[in-house]
Amino acid sequence: MKKKWEFLKTDEDAVERIKKQYNMSELLATVLVNRNIVEDSDIKMFLEPTRNDFHDPYMMPDMEKAVDRILKAINNNEKVMIYGDYDVDGITSITVLKKFLQARGLKTGFYIPNRLNEGYGLNKNAIKKIADEGYSLIITVDCGISCIEEIKYAYELGMEVIVTDHHEPLDELPDALAIIDCKRKGSKYPFNSLAGVGVAFKLAQAISKKLELDEKEYLKYLDIVCVGTISDIVPLVDENRVIAKLGLKLVEVTKNLGLKSLLITSGYKEINSNTISFGIAPRINACGRMGFEEDALNLFLNEDKDNVLSITDRLNSYNKERQEIEKRIFDDVVSKIEKEKLDEKNAIVVAGEGWHHGVIGIVASKITDLYFKPTILICLEDGKGKGSGRSVPGFDLHDALCKCSDYLEKYGGHEMAVGLSLDWGNVQNFADKFEEIAKKEHTEEIVSIVKIDKEIKLKDIDIKTVKELSKLEPFGEANKTPIFIYKNLKIDSIRALSEGKHLKLTLKDGNTVINAIGFNMGNLAGEYRMGDKIDVLGVLEINTFNGIDNVQINLRDIRKSY
Repeated sequence: MKKKWEFLKTDEDAVERIKKQYNMSELLATVLVNRNIVEDSDIKMFLEPTRNDFHDPYMMPDMEKAVDRILKAINNNEKVMIYGDYDVDGITSITVLKKFLQARGLKTGFYIPNRLNEGYGLNKNAIKKIADEGYSLIITVDCGISCIEEIKYAYELGMEVIVTDHHEPLDELPDALAIIDCKRKGSKYPFNSLAGVGVAFKLAQAISKKLELDEKEYLKYLDIVCVGTISDIVPLVDENRVIAKLGLKLVEVTKNLGLKSLLITSGYKEINSNTISFGIAPRINACGRMGFEEDALNLFLNEDKDNVLSITDRLNSYNKERQEIEKRIFDDVVSKIEKEKLDEKNAIVVAGEGWHHGVIGIVASKITDLYFKPTILICLEDGKGKGSGRSVPGFDLHDALCKCSDYLEKYGGHEMAVGLSLDWGNVQNFADKFEEIAKKEHTEEIVSIVKIDKEIKLKDIDIKTVKELSKLEPFGEANKTPIFIYKNLKIDSIRALSEGKHLKLTLKDGNTVINAIGFNMGNLAGEYRMGDKIDVLGVLEINTFNGIDNVQINLRDIRKSY
């Protein structure tokens, strides 16, 4: 896939001012300016956020109502059910709220729908079961905003419902006691991109303020909140950055036995956003994908070391099985796309039988990356189709599904990722309508753009400067790892690694040799040869080998120099 290289527009005067005022490198100052972090207050909050940077939780819609109702439940020792989701965001949301309320003397139940049998969100069978067990209040976390009929049913059975969610609301809201979702119309909360666990955390903060508790009573859960926030790929700016930055410090010294066990088994030496995204999140998500969602929650709630180790082993087993299934589905999807020339369309919709619908979301993401087109994969089973979709920047997937709603039974999500269900007989009609929408949106004109922070020279690269860039961590959505361009380098050596999967180069700038690694770029080993002059895009990082630190370029793209 050809990528478009595009320089970010940099205010050089602002770079010079920040560089001198804060005694920082030009590279770090440039990245801050490119992210529009130029005011003193913004710079301080971005680089060194504190607990004082959290917004007032009572600015959220219906927060006062929710807190008062929960305090009533605590005082009356009511049976309260926390109803969540099976992904990392949902699991961490339940963990935080359950542990916090338990510390207030309220023992809550929890319900996580089975991804394979029940799907996402509230369902009437689950609500009936909860009512039969004598619960008087349901608190949803990371779900509920679109469950109009299900919440109505809960009230008919004599229960009240508090919704805490972060997904896009439909035009009609459920008739719940309180709906805490900052994406609601008219919300006055200054930030609307919290993860579900972030909203649960704000509820705990609001209860703490009402009860005049010490701040540590809710801040101590920031390690778990951080894991859910980074894993849910929400923008790591504003309050999410405060959560992630402070939370990672707690992750390093976490007292949660389950999280500590996962960190050890992941094999990551450093604790950063990559550790969470690629070491922790896949193992937790594998539970829900494979239909064992409660194992992940029990891992975080368990206080017995032997049990924790046993559960961790199961999570690793689920993750390995998930990887094997994922590869089989990916190969099948690519085969269908090439055979039917679906890559020539504006959007890709592929349906198949025998696919594991707990895994198709990951595959949809990989297909989107491969072809850079909005992609929806649908698993066909028993006359029904269950689908997952991923998008590309510039195409609103949730809005597209709204326009296809005549063919769908249920759908939800946001601009970049969705889930849906439909009758088997409507799959082709849906695919045709979805393609029509994508064509009107001219998705064929959307190309993958690599944003370049700055052109670098030899003088810009030293270990101290590269280490200083780590202040920009944690990286994630809306705070991408800075990418630099280094021009006119001579290939000194080039080879493929890991059976042709990765690319390893040594590059010369004059008499200086620079190492470079290109993950999943092994196919380029045959396109370039020693002596070629190239321009490279990449991330600057420190590679430690035999106890010696060296600067390395982690490649994003390569072109021949002109």
